[in-house]
Amino acid sequence: MTELEGLEPYVRSYLAETRAGLDESYILEGFRRLLPVLLKARSEGRTIFFFGNGGSAATSSHMAQDLGKLTIKEGRPRFRTQSLADAMPLILAWANDASYAEVFAEQIKSQARRGDVAIGLSGSGNSPNVLRALEEARALGATTVGLIGSGGGKMRPLCDIPIVVPSANMQHIEDLHHLLLHLLTAYLRDHPPPPAG
Repeated sequence: MTELEGLEPYVRSYLAETRAGLDESYILEGFRRLLPVLLKARSEGRTIFFFGNGGSAATSSHMAQDLGKLTIKEGRPRFRTQSLADAMPLILAWANDASYAEVFAEQIKSQARRGDVAIGLSGSGNSPNVLRALEEARALGATTVGLIGSGGGKMRPLCDIPIVVPSANMQHIEDLHHLLLHLLTAYLRDHPPPPAG
């Protein structure tokens, strides 16, 4: 048996499972609700916060970068974005002095304001620190958004706009979160904003 034995059927199966999670209806519905929120945040100079654990922490950093940089066009305001997963000394301080469940919530309490947008990412929908941050964001009057999998978990009811990938496989959920975020960034880069008023 070689290391490459079974490669082709495995690749085909993986890609088929990923495609099965690409339900056009949930993507379009999520984006129809999310785009006006992001455009309003941009026009009003609000901050869009991203946060998640593990692979979702990396996705939150990636999205803050892409939305903040790749959408810049002459004559348009810029998006104000921040990944709460990037401040490692601050995260460790809160984890050490309070608990890991508070590492994003405490940053939200310090930095978020009414009218801002809080976007949590969680494959399971049950990450305690993501749930706590969404609770605090709601209490402050921010709009809460969730990129979730596994049916949405406890996170779904905390989100004004839940976008739930129809899969329970963590790799496929994260693959599709990246695709959704790149699609969203590309649309906001390439599509002119609606006329004012």
